[in-house]
Amino acid sequence: MKERLPLIFALHRFALDDGPGIRTTVFLKGCPLSCVWCHNPESMRAEGEMAFYPDKCIRCGQCRAVCPEEAIADDPVLRIDRSRCTACGRCAENCPTLAIRKMGQAYSQEELLEILLRDRHFFSASGGGVTFSGGEPTLWMDYVSALLQALKGEDISTAIQTCGFFDYEAFSRKVLPHLDLIFFDLKLINATEHKKYTGQDNAAILENFRRLTREAGHRLLPRVPLVPGITATPANLRTIASFLADLGHTRCELLSYNPAGIEKRRILGKIPSPRLPESPLDPAEEETLRQRFRKQLLSRLQEKDEPKAAPQISYS
Repeated sequence: MKERLPLIFALHRFALDDGPGIRTTVFLKGCPLSCVWCHNPESMRAEGEMAFYPDKCIRCGQCRAVCPEEAIADDPVLRIDRSRCTACGRCAENCPTLAIRKMGQAYSQEELLEILLRDRHFFSASGGGVTFSGGEPTLWMDYVSALLQALKGEDISTAIQTCGFFDYEAFSRKVLPHLDLIFFDLKLINATEHKKYTGQDNAAILENFRRLTREAGHRLLPRVPLVPGITATPANLRTIASFLADLGHTRCELLSYNPAGIEKRRILGKIPSPRLPESPLDPAEEETLRQRFRKQLLSRLQEKDEPKAAPQISYS
């Protein structure tokens, strides 16, 4: 059966944080996890969604007039009845102030490739390329695989950001051969905690990471989000350091928590989880955790008699 086109909720050109050089990052909708701290909650559902920015609304009534489902009310403030909304987008098309926007647009592979190739000269000059993110891009393996192959045919560097929850055999066959870099999120090692905060068990994720360690080698770069009180705890970071060292990893990215997801949830008509931290770690506390993580990783590597080169812990 032919795979339906995924929806893309953002295309970031000239991105500098999603791999080496100047890149274009493609954000696809749909994710098998439901992390309470996700700073892109618009990526979780594979379907289109309507975002409402109340500070931009002038209450002109044009959205209500064109909505075929009568899903927009104004009593006393404008709101969208999410149970009736089909995300057809007519309200957004008629909003003069962009107070309502549709999250998610479908592109054929040919359409998207044409957009990505516009910046090929910047990629070439900077050592950059294209990164697929989300959401979870491995939900759309055939689509992503075709684009990766086309980009490699143009000698463009490719990368992917993944939560690691995917069918490994399909990934190994369709996606892995066409990748230069794999950003792999490691959130929580404890299975109970992982399911509590992401909605999924992590057994498959950890096993996929182990297999990629053997098959992808230096192309695999683990990432750990530093979410206050959830992932950024001494116990969790110590366990992750041991897990990485036992597999021989000397590189890891520690990512500062971004609380942008709180407001994004509200504009999507969702209630932020009470477990969601409202601010990132204090800079001094975060630096202490980073340095401790580095020492723990090095110590564990030395216990295993791995090469004594200092671990490369990058910050983002």
